[in-house]
Amino acid sequence: MQTTDHLDEIQDLNLAYLLLAQRLLTEDRSAAMFRLKIDDDMADLIASLNASQLTTLSRTNQLLCHFGHEAAERLRQVVDNPRDNGLSRFHAALLMAGQGNASPLAGGEG
Repeated sequence: MQTTDHLDEIQDLNLAYLLLAQRLLTEDRSAAMFRLKIDDDMADLIASLNASQLTTLSRTNQLLCHFGHEAAERLRQVVDNPRDNGLSRFHAALLMAGQGNASPLAGGEG
């Protein structure tokens, strides 16, 4: 039963991620590509998906999105940021922007 609940949550998260990605790409493509860490081909693909395709893709049992931080140390720097002078969001954005454009959908299901 718990596995089914987790699977439902993964699928809901996948659909929410895909819908958000499409909306971001529509509003500001270059900013969306930067934030989602995707390339032109992936942006084109996500933007072109219709409702049926979005639903089908979201129903996989693997997360389509993932942490943009392969190194735990970089994530630790964002979380344990001692800066409390109003620049912490800027510092976190710089740390997170340092990641490459690894596609969250590369390699099939996740």
